[in-house]
Amino acid sequence: MNPKNKQLLDSFFDRKTTALAKIISIIENRSDGHEEILSALFPQSRNAYRIGLTGPPGAGKSTIADKIALHPDMVEKEIGIIAVDPTSPFTGGAVLGDRIRMRDLAMLENIFIRSMATRGSLGGLAAATKDVVVASIRSAKN
Repeated sequence: MNPKNKQLLDSFFDRKTTALAKIISIIENRSDGHEEILSALFPQSRNAYRIGLTGPPGAGKSTIADKIALHPDMVEKEIGIIAVDPTSPFTGGAVLGDRIRMRDLAMLENIFIRSMATRGSLGGLAAATKDVVVASIRSAKN
């Protein structure tokens, strides 16, 4: 593994949120080394629960995600929320920014929220979404 990716993964396993954000960007952009990063992260993600919420705008997806994350059984859990939004034709980024609707969650230490654009993929999910979900599962080294 290249030293830069090793250092980034070490920071990730030390629970550095900035490392998680950088790893997600590397995966989302399919940058050099994203496969080796995923290979290192995948074994850590096997026992994590994944919940997908879908529906038209205004259906309450953010509200449901908020309620799940704030449930008393979830207080001690690490939670990663990947909010997939349509792609802006101007910036290439996510249009709606669900993080705004979940700003109270964003203040909690155990919750990481990241907006992600569909990047023109049909079906509403970017090709890298499943890989970004693997990265957002912040399992500590045991």
